[in-house]
Amino acid sequence: MTDAAPRTRPTADITSTSDTVPVRETHRFDVAALERYMAEHVAGFKGPVTVSQFQGGQSNPTYRLSSPGGEYVLRRKPPGKLLPSAHAVDREYRIITALARTKVPVPRTYALCEDDAVIGTAFFIMEWVSGRVIADPLLPGLSPGDRGRVYESMNEVLAWLHTVDLEATGLSDYGRPGSYFARQIHRWTTQYRASETERIEAMERLIAWLPEHVPAEDGTTIVHGDFRPGNLIVHPTEPRVVAVLDWELSTLGSPLADLAYNCMPYRLAPSTLGGVLGADLAELGLPTEADYVAAYCRRTGRSSIPDWEFYLAFAMFRLAAIAQGIMGRVIAGTANDPNARERGERARPLAEAGWATVSRGAG
Repeated sequence: MTDAAPRTRPTADITSTSDTVPVRETHRFDVAALERYMAEHVAGFKGPVTVSQFQGGQSNPTYRLSSPGGEYVLRRKPPGKLLPSAHAVDREYRIITALARTKVPVPRTYALCEDDAVIGTAFFIMEWVSGRVIADPLLPGLSPGDRGRVYESMNEVLAWLHTVDLEATGLSDYGRPGSYFARQIHRWTTQYRASETERIEAMERLIAWLPEHVPAEDGTTIVHGDFRPGNLIVHPTEPRVVAVLDWELSTLGSPLADLAYNCMPYRLAPSTLGGVLGADLAELGLPTEADYVAAYCRRTGRSSIPDWEFYLAFAMFRLAAIAQGIMGRVIAGTANDPNARERGERARPLAEAGWATVSRGAG
């Protein structure tokens, strides 16, 4: 048992970090056992604890813990039979704890418990960070000026993450160096095939095209894996990011995978995929894709990004594979999220958007 922390948050649409519900029957645990653990391992803890569950989260159940001593977030492995390398809450705890020594804003971690006897599965506890989770990249509810400043802050935080000193933070062994895209394409193709429920022609084309067009490697950094507004907490009243959440997919890899994923909304329609395509960005106060990428390049010392369409297509392919995995769980009857079918149905339009991004030059 060690200490660490981060992650919390619902897939809230707008300005709330309190989007919780009563704990689902399948995710309940012995609260008294948790209170005994926290009394011993979390400094300043005072019980009793009231537990509620965040609505979002396809993988690791996440809970809000309210007590007289403060608010906490608990992130645990789900109950039941799991794949050996899946649901690695210990990795999440490790990276959040390590990043606390950098500029990257993360919640404070308090404890990691790998003893299944306490609440049934491994878990960690981190601080509750007050603020707003605005999942929609159009940032509804904010003024144009504040929208622009939130995007600036998001861009700055991503640049900070990609310039973290791996040796100084002890994260140089957090993933396998080199061949990132080749390994990722193979991994997500395999995952996609395992949960395939229909033939998606655009996905077939991407599966064939991507491995043949992988750009030369240009450096290894920490990769968040799901860097988007919905995984950021914005200050309660100021237009700046105060915490990055949900590190489940983090590893070492190409920073351009994160940047392209972060920029996907520029290529996706709001009506179907929650994007910003077709919106009047200037009127909304949002930067263009070119301006956002240029700002990132300035912050990370890049002059340009060749093969940008490859990175965007890869991001859409990867998210399509994830969506197909969700649909597979819907068909199998094992999906936990009430919005799972809607998320799963995104596989086809994501794949089609990815193929459209590269098809002109694909031949």
